[in-house]
Amino acid sequence: MSLTKEIQKRRTFAIIAHPDAGKTTLTEKLLLFGGAIQTAGAVKSNKIDTATKSDWMEIEKQRGISVATSVMGFEYQGVKINLLDTPGHQDFAEDTYRTLTAVDSVIMVIDCVKGVEIQTEKLMEVCRMRNTPVICFINKLDREGRDPYELLDEVEEKLNIQVRPLSWPIGMGKSFKGVYNLYDRKLNLFSPSQRKLSDAREVFENLEDSKLDEIIGDRFADQLREDVELIEGVYPDFDTKEYLEGKVAPVFFGSAVNNFGVNEMLDTFIKIAPAPKSRLTEDREVLPEEPKFSGFIFKIHANMDPNHRNRIAFLRICSGKFQRNKPYNHVRGPKPLRFSNVTQFMAQDREMVDEAFPGDIVGLFDTGNLKIGDTLTEGEDMTFKGIPSFSPEIFKEVINKDAMKTKQLEKGLKQLMEEGVAQYFTYEMGARKVVGTVGQLQFEVIQFRLKNEYNASVEFAPMNLYKACWISSKDKKALDEFVRSKSRHIAQDKDGKLVFMAESKSWLQMVQDNYPEIDFHFTSEF
Repeated sequence: MSLTKEIQKRRTFAIIAHPDAGKTTLTEKLLLFGGAIQTAGAVKSNKIDTATKSDWMEIEKQRGISVATSVMGFEYQGVKINLLDTPGHQDFAEDTYRTLTAVDSVIMVIDCVKGVEIQTEKLMEVCRMRNTPVICFINKLDREGRDPYELLDEVEEKLNIQVRPLSWPIGMGKSFKGVYNLYDRKLNLFSPSQRKLSDAREVFENLEDSKLDEIIGDRFADQLREDVELIEGVYPDFDTKEYLEGKVAPVFFGSAVNNFGVNEMLDTFIKIAPAPKSRLTEDREVLPEEPKFSGFIFKIHANMDPNHRNRIAFLRICSGKFQRNKPYNHVRGPKPLRFSNVTQFMAQDREMVDEAFPGDIVGLFDTGNLKIGDTLTEGEDMTFKGIPSFSPEIFKEVINKDAMKTKQLEKGLKQLMEEGVAQYFTYEMGARKVVGTVGQLQFEVIQFRLKNEYNASVEFAPMNLYKACWISSKDKKALDEFVRSKSRHIAQDKDGKLVFMAESKSWLQMVQDNYPEIDFHFTSEF
């Protein structure tokens, strides 16, 4: 197959939402339809023993939440789908923001009981910055939720995007009868099946059919005919071009846990979603059809298999063809790298691949050469734009509770920080270690993983810090003088860059006024 055909076959997307709207459950059902798994697991349930595929870390199984983005690939009707399930909790937002740089489109899940929530609005802003196409999936119709028209209006208002329903629910909660597919004009009736696929579906080509009244009752049938007429009248016809430009969001209704409405969305998704798109570097735009390989690292995960200390770097391929055992130029580093161990994922299970194409996400076994945001190319020196590292908001000092395990603790902290879980600063010649994060939950995750994967026990003591600012100056003498006078407040991050730790907003303002020749930055990319 030619390169162009391989590119046209691929769809790479992420699933985003507020916590507990049903992202991981939807992921699980998409894998089920793609034939990647035979039985779907449940996030939290007493009856179902199989855990979900995408929440495989020990802490995720215990709490029933997703902590890290997981990557899965499967084939469906001749299309190769790469799917990323992201964590919804705000504490892990950084992981989710970085994931959004590596995908071409997004499916946003909304809970029909709660409507649009805060985290959904924030994630939508990130999609806005890059005009990512969005599909909306309104979930949990098997519960008594809000009126569908009301939900559509709320999405338009709060997320500031036009919507166009492509499927419509009949009833809701206990009286939920099914979903009418407006795109293909077909009706599917609902029968709750939690885990296996069932093929038995009643299909109506024409809504005037009298058999419809027999099956769902006159009241629902008339209501549906009215609704469909109203929607076709109020909303303009669906235009794929506007969706691809990120102006219109198609909306689907369903219930992921009961397998319902997911199929309609998946079928429509592979028809309208974008194939891999071009990416901007600092100098030019890189098109996927270019013959030479290029790609960037957007995530690093340590210890996917607790028995081996391994690190896997996730690479999004942007152009050309990636081959195993071929040396590639590592733009930031001193020498070219070759990868003999290249894998594609199904969450934790993985298989070796010899080649991969634009849009694919592959895992590279890495011994510590790669960092988040690195670019790999087939010769050209260029850097892809837009993978930020934010200034943390909560700081705590690491206190080692077992002096015999100091070495394990240092190794564990170093590896977890390279994953980008949190940021790490050392004070006073490395005697004091400080961890900075965006949210409170991350400290618990770090503590749990240090104990579980490295056998090191730690406590965190709160610190009174306002912000960490990276400092730089054109005048080397002024910088040295500043570092000397404020040595108690100067730390180093994991790459050895100098960081000024400000204790309060007013004090930081005062220092900035007193030292005009020093530049203070709030992200590490400057």
